[in-house]
Amino acid sequence: MNIILLGPPGAGKGTQAGRLQAERGMVQLSTGDMLRAAVKSGSPAGLKAKAVMEAGELVSDDIVSALIDEKLGTMAADQGAIFDGYPRTAPQAASLDQILTAHGRTLDHVIELEVDEDALVERIVGRYSCASCGTNYHDVFNRPKADGVCDVCGSTEFKRRADDNAETVRTRMAEYRAKTAPILPIYDARKLVHRIDGMADIEHVSDAIEAILEPRA
Repeated sequence: MNIILLGPPGAGKGTQAGRLQAERGMVQLSTGDMLRAAVKSGSPAGLKAKAVMEAGELVSDDIVSALIDEKLGTMAADQGAIFDGYPRTAPQAASLDQILTAHGRTLDHVIELEVDEDALVERIVGRYSCASCGTNYHDVFNRPKADGVCDVCGSTEFKRRADDNAETVRTRMAEYRAKTAPILPIYDARKLVHRIDGMADIEHVSDAIEAILEPRA
């Protein structure tokens, strides 16, 4: 099972990918994480990426595709892949087809978590976490049981991401729409796209994804 998981930052891709990894043994291929890991490992693609980033330039499609190719080569044939953040352009989509074919794989589903922009802004702007243990909270939806005290570790120190503000979130949304617009028609034409309400609660989103994927063996 090889799927592309689409959705803007805050749509819940990471949460759902984590569940698929735990329950189905799939592997999340997040380009950002892979770039950092490849640079740290000193792999051939990682060394190329490091040189480009140190020069202050954008990592090319060829390097990102090489990272995907490299990672798939380390995975067992029966391990499914979750592509997160790739492909973002029509050329990347074409490259992914070639890479999958080279590894004897096919793309099974493209799942887009659809969101309401205003609701997503509220979801992201209100989130924060315990500075000690990392437990996540929200100003409206998930406050600590005792105000100002972490439910898990009892710490009274909390933190928010600097980029969790309305302006940044709306910019990310615009970037997401611009980047995904070119590839969705490609997969729509192949009848691979499924759209899910990403604003539903986590369990409902997970159930909707499970309904799309084939039953576990």
